[in-house]
Amino acid sequence: MCRLFFFILSASFCFAITGCTNFAADNPVNEKLVVKTENTIISRFKVPDGYTRKVNTENSFGYYLQHLPLKDFSTEVKYYDGRIKKNNNVYVSVVDLAIGTKNLHECADAVMRLKAEWLFKHKRFSEIHFNFLSDGKPRYYNDYVKGDNSYKKFWSYLENVFAFANTASLHDEMKKVDDINDLLPGDVLIEKKNPYGHVVIVVDMAENEKGEKIVLLAQSYMPAQEIQILVNPNDSELSPWYHLKEGDIVTPEWYFTSENHRRF
Repeated sequence: MCRLFFFILSASFCFAITGCTNFAADNPVNEKLVVKTENTIISRFKVPDGYTRKVNTENSFGYYLQHLPLKDFSTEVKYYDGRIKKNNNVYVSVVDLAIGTKNLHECADAVMRLKAEWLFKHKRFSEIHFNFLSDGKPRYYNDYVKGDNSYKKFWSYLENVFAFANTASLHDEMKKVDDINDLLPGDVLIEKKNPYGHVVIVVDMAENEKGEKIVLLAQSYMPAQEIQILVNPNDSELSPWYHLKEGDIVTPEWYFTSENHRRF
């Protein structure tokens, strides 16, 4: 969640520091890897030749992410207030999950939301908790809803979390992944930075015979907006897949390094 610092960002500052530009326009997606008529991550995005998609067990978080529903191809990302995201060339697809009408569902919020949705789906209510920025302590879903497991109450809990947790609190809550080769679906690239940060989540993965891995990445951003599958601005032949590698990892709206990997 980047909202606490949004007011300091001017367009020029964003361009210079975070890469919030339209440079992805020069790096189109490899259309051979996209099945535009399909509506889940696993069915819409093919893996490149020589790669095999990671098989996740049916009840796992990775399986849930691979099967996230997608809106029709060419659908544009909307902000919480219904406006269209201007730089629409940073993503290739939009996840079909409602985000509410408040300016809350930003980068870290989307990651927490996906984790919570998976746990909620499997009725693992006691495992739903996230730390607040103010004191670094967890707020538990069960304590908030007091037995009311309706989706309306669940969403109310999430919006409460969105308002009081952010990228910094999520970073501190998650565990560092020391070896990039150990990265799994559901892990994240997250940068805790003063005065702001960003996070994207691995939603799919594939591997070749050499053990080289590629991933699909998803994000939300500022202001609150729908979750989107990112293009790869560095490799139009591989896009939207990204190579897992040591060093810098450039996404359309943020620059990470291989030191930024974490997991729940």
